[in-house]
Amino acid sequence: MKQTPVHHIHNDELLKLMPNHVRRIVEVGCSSGALAREYRKLNPSVHYIGIEVVPEYAELARAHCDEVTVLDIESVDEARFRSDLAADCYVFADVLEHLRDPWNVLRKIHAALTANNGGYVVACIPNMQHWSIQARLSYGDLRYADMGLLDRTHLRWFTLQTMLEMFAQTGYRIEDGARRIFHEPQRETFLPVIKAMAAAAGGDGEAAVRDALPLQYVIKAVPAQA
Repeated sequence: MKQTPVHHIHNDELLKLMPNHVRRIVEVGCSSGALAREYRKLNPSVHYIGIEVVPEYAELARAHCDEVTVLDIESVDEARFRSDLAADCYVFADVLEHLRDPWNVLRKIHAALTANNGGYVVACIPNMQHWSIQARLSYGDLRYADMGLLDRTHLRWFTLQTMLEMFAQTGYRIEDGARRIFHEPQRETFLPVIKAMAAAAGGDGEAAVRDALPLQYVIKAVPAQA
């Protein structure tokens, strides 16, 4: 299957959530290394490890990372997360939705972080409650694309509610987060309809509108206390 196109622009909201004092970072799905490039300006002493499934993207990322490995993260066992892929912070920039079992990956990282006295997971996750998806569903126009919310390589889809559940189920506490909302004036036509539909279904109409605005959420999580 055709992979998501390489990107050279970093996610600034995600960058702001990455702790700038850590010694080792593993970024899963590092693409061209754009995020590593910008992060190293804030923390030059970091040892930055990139993981990529596309060899051509990995080659680009080597210009900005200390190490880049071509690897399917789902093939990594827990022991490796405690050895050469040990880190203080794991970064998933629009990656968890591409995995067959992101819950399992997060659990293995949780075990490694717990054994290493803690650390962070920072993630950006697309919002399938976005108003545009709800509008498309209303008339059946749910077609895959090369990138975006309907990227054909997505295997999992999340709303804010199910994102929070995924982290809670895998042993994490959300420490910080942000919504990525862009200028989309056309959404104003659909928001009243979304509010009414949620209310008709027994939900909170105001919350439904609020949760239909972000294109993505960025999340910073830490292992929850036992």
